[in-house]
Amino acid sequence: MAEEKDLVEYIAKSLVDDPSGVQVNMIEGEKSTILELKVAQDDIGKVIGKHGRIAKAVRTILSAAATKTGKRIVLEILD
Repeated sequence: MAEEKDLVEYIAKSLVDDPSGVQVNMIEGEKSTILELKVAQDDIGKVIGKHGRIAKAVRTILSAAATKTGKRIVLEILD
């Protein structure tokens, strides 16, 4: 599961203007894992994208990466 956390952190840092403001918190449950992504206030639009396209793409990549573990991964973008 740490790989998925690192993956989200890497993608987010690549998208934003302030990479030091990127924080990823992992909450592990029995059947699913929640990744909470927090970025600087000015960068939130860059992570979500127009009509949520970037956020949806990151979630798609996460679900593909999670197939090997069999667990469900949820990405929450906090503001």
